[in-house]
Amino acid sequence: MRGAGDEEQDEGAANEAEQVPFRVSHGSQEKLQGKGESEERARLKNVGLDEEFREEEVMDELGPHGGAELAPDPEVEVSPLWQKMNYKEMELTKEKTLALRNKLIGQSCRLFYSDNPVKIIRARGQYLFDEKGTQYLDCISNVQHVGHCHSSITEAAAAQMDLLNTNTRFLHDNIVMYAERLAATLPEKLNIFYFVNSGSEANDLALRLALQHTQHEDVIVLDHAYHGHLKSLIDISPYKFRKLTGQKEWVHVAPLPDTYRGIYGADHPNPGKAYADAVKDVIEKAQSKGRKIAAFFAESLPSVGGQIILPEGYSAKVAEYVHSAGGVFVADEVQTGFGRVGTHFWAFQLQGKDFCPDIVTMGKPMGNGHPLACVVTTAEIASAFTANGVEYFNTFGGNPVSCAIGLAVLDVIEKENLRENAIKVGAMLKDLLTKLRSKHEIVGDVRGVGLFVGLELVTDRKLKTPATNTAAYVVKKLKENYIFVSTDGPWENVLKFKPPMCFSMDNAKNVTQCIDCILTDIQTMNLKLEKDDI
Repeated sequence: MRGAGDEEQDEGAANEAEQVPFRVSHGSQEKLQGKGESEERARLKNVGLDEEFREEEVMDELGPHGGAELAPDPEVEVSPLWQKMNYKEMELTKEKTLALRNKLIGQSCRLFYSDNPVKIIRARGQYLFDEKGTQYLDCISNVQHVGHCHSSITEAAAAQMDLLNTNTRFLHDNIVMYAERLAATLPEKLNIFYFVNSGSEANDLALRLALQHTQHEDVIVLDHAYHGHLKSLIDISPYKFRKLTGQKEWVHVAPLPDTYRGIYGADHPNPGKAYADAVKDVIEKAQSKGRKIAAFFAESLPSVGGQIILPEGYSAKVAEYVHSAGGVFVADEVQTGFGRVGTHFWAFQLQGKDFCPDIVTMGKPMGNGHPLACVVTTAEIASAFTANGVEYFNTFGGNPVSCAIGLAVLDVIEKENLRENAIKVGAMLKDLLTKLRSKHEIVGDVRGVGLFVGLELVTDRKLKTPATNTAAYVVKKLKENYIFVSTDGPWENVLKFKPPMCFSMDNAKNVTQCIDCILTDIQTMNLKLEKDDI
C-alpha cells in the first residue's frame, strides 16, 4: 500500500485534469475524439484491462457508460489472512445474501444503492472489491481513516487479541499510553478521558457530563444537526427528531452557520459573530422562559448539515455566550477529527488558539473500523461527574485490543504523513471541483478543508434551488463508473467527500473528471432530472 506523500503533484496537473479523457454518455460506443487506436488501447490498459480483451469485452467490463479511468493501484494487495480463507466455499451468491438480509435484518437498516446493492467482500487502502473482484474507489469511508485493512492496524489488533483482552477494571498499559498520546494532540486543559465504543456512546456520555457539571437541563444545537442514534441524542438532533416526536421543550435550535445559503453569507462583514449572536438570541429567549442552559453541542464541521465550514471566530464567541449562561461547549469531532482537516489534528482547532471546548467527543476514524470512541474533558467537569457517587463502567470501552488499535492508528497517521496528504490532495480536489463551477451552471458551491469537501448542486444559482434529483443521479452514475460518493445536507444535494486519508492525487483527478463528464452529459442530453426523471 502506498504511503501518503509518495505522489507529488506535477506542475500543471490541475490543468491536465481538466482535459477529460473519457465519456459517460448513454450507450455511447464512439471512440474518444483525437485519440488513435494505440492511445485508446493505452487508456484501456490504464483501467486495468488486459490487452488481449476484445473491444466488446472491454466495453462490457467498463459498463454501458464507458467507465471512469479508475486505474487499480498495482500495490493493492490481498491480505495474507484473506488468502488463507477459502472464501469461495463460504460465499453466498449476491442474490442469496440480499434475500437473507431482507428476511433477517431490520428494514430500517438501509443499504447504499438500495435498487442494486453492492456486495463488498474485501478492501485495501481506498479501494473496495465486490464478489466479482470489481474495484471501486471509496470517497466516503471516513471510518477507515488510514485506509481499509491497513496491515499495521490488523497486525496490532491480532497481536493484542492473541495476548489479552479484558475490561478496564484491571491495570493495563495500553489505555494509559493511548490517553497520553491523545492528550499530546489536545489543549492542556482537556486531559481526562473516558473510552467508549461509538460516537453515539461518546455524545451520550458528554451530555451526561454537561448535565451533571452544570446542574442545568437545556441544550442548544445547530439546525439539521445529527449527534447519534441513542434516544438522548435523537432528542438533540433536528435531523432526526423532526421526523419523529418533534422538538423537546429543553432543546433549542440555533441557525446553521452556513455562509453559502444561510441567513448570513460570505459577503457579510463578520458572519462568525453574526451567527454567534444568533446563538445568544436563542439563549436569551430560553432564559426568558426560565430555562437554564447546560450545553451547546456542535460538530466542529457540520457534516450532515452539508459539509459546512464554520466562519472565523464563531466558536469562540459562542463559547463566551454559553459560559455566561452557565453552560459548557461540546465539540463533536466524531466525523472530523484525527487530522482529516490536514492543518490541525482536530477540526475545532481551525477556530484559532483562543478557542477550546469544554468537552470533545471522538469516534468513527479512531479505530479505523474497529469500534472505538472517547470523551475527553477537563478535570473540573470530570470531578463533578465523579461526585454524583455513581460509578461509570463500560464493558468494552478502553479494552487492551481497542487501545492497541488506537495507538496503531496514531502511528500510521504520523509515519505516513497523512495530515500532509490531506492538505495536498484535499487542496487539489477542492481546486478541481471549483473549476467545474465555471463549466457547469448547476455547481452552486464548493467548500471544504483537507479531505472534508462538499460540492453543492443547484438548479438556479441566484435562488440556490437544491438540485436534489440531479445529485442522486450523479451518485448513481458515479457508482456505474466504480466510484462511491454520497450526498448530505438538508436537501441531499451536496456531494460529500470524506475518503480514507490515503486518497491520492490521481484519485482526486479521476473522480473530478468523472463528475465533469456526467454533468456534461446531463447538459448535452438536456435531462430534466428535477422532474423525477431518475
